[in-house]
Amino acid sequence: MLIHPTADRLRSLRLRAMADAYLAQHQDPARLAMDFDERLACLVDAEHLSRENRKLARYLKEAKLRIGQACLEDLDYAPRRELDRALIRQLATGHWILEHRNVLITGQTGVGKTYVACALGQLACRHGYRAVYRRLPRLFQELALARADGSYPTLLARLARVDCLILDDWGLGTLTEMQRHDLLEVIEDRDAARSTVIASQLDPEDWHAYLAEPTIADAVLDRLVHNAYTMTLKGPSRRKEKADQTTDR
Repeated sequence: MLIHPTADRLRSLRLRAMADAYLAQHQDPARLAMDFDERLACLVDAEHLSRENRKLARYLKEAKLRIGQACLEDLDYAPRRELDRALIRQLATGHWILEHRNVLITGQTGVGKTYVACALGQLACRHGYRAVYRRLPRLFQELALARADGSYPTLLARLARVDCLILDDWGLGTLTEMQRHDLLEVIEDRDAARSTVIASQLDPEDWHAYLAEPTIADAVLDRLVHNAYTMTLKGPSRRKEKADQTTDR
């Protein structure tokens, strides 16, 4: 029989999962009893699943999510957090990415903003979209270095192509004039073309003061806020709760 030569040819065609499934079929009498179309469908399914899993792993690696295991299914709906289940269900469909809408997550420090933002990033990857997580202060550093070494346009173009850009720690510190212009460039490139997730301790009504320069603030907020889902997380600091639990043990 030409079992192993056939498997080798499948591998040479980069159909490794199909080759493994083909060999497994010949070790399973139940599979061998299936008709040709059923066996072929199983082989195709194995290859498709393998490729989808590799794609997801690659997208998650590229995303560099701060909390890699975060997912919407594991959200804690404790009453004191006042999470809107209907909104979470709507976001879980992924339609907001297809529609190029933004998500603004606000709340005091430690209430889980980063977790929710990363869960949305993971959701994007699972739906076949590319996501990138950056703390805003770190993004400003990257943009400054890119300007210095001449790769600034390339970095802006790469950020513009990301389906879901997550900007965490929005509102920390004071912005320089250059950082305000950088932020406008990033947001402008994504307006109505890609989705942006913002996690901030500041309420959106305080963002104008944070951006400081009225013209730029108006431009940035117009592109972010008016096409966005908003959620405010409440309750005590989850970091403090975890620390207290550890101490109790």
